Amino acid sequence: MADLNKVMLIGRLTRDIELKYVSSGTAVGEVGMAVNRNYTKGNGEKVDETAFIEIVIWGKQAETANQYLSKGSSCFI
Repeated sequence: MADLNKVMLIGRLTRDIELKYVSSGTAVGEVGMAVNRNYTKGNGEKVDETAFIEIVIWGKQAETANQYLSKGSSCFI
């Protein structure tokens, strides 16, 4: 049986997308994303955590993301 891993992230971009093209002409976009997590510990203490995640986008999606998204944009991946 095949395994499936699924991740959904909602956050903000930490920098503009760096768009590059590989030798075959395929677009590759690299960008950072900040995802916040808020929760309350058992003792009532509120905790805010931020995770910084590197994202790689390929092909037409990379070109479209580069056109419409920039640093600070909300993004759902």
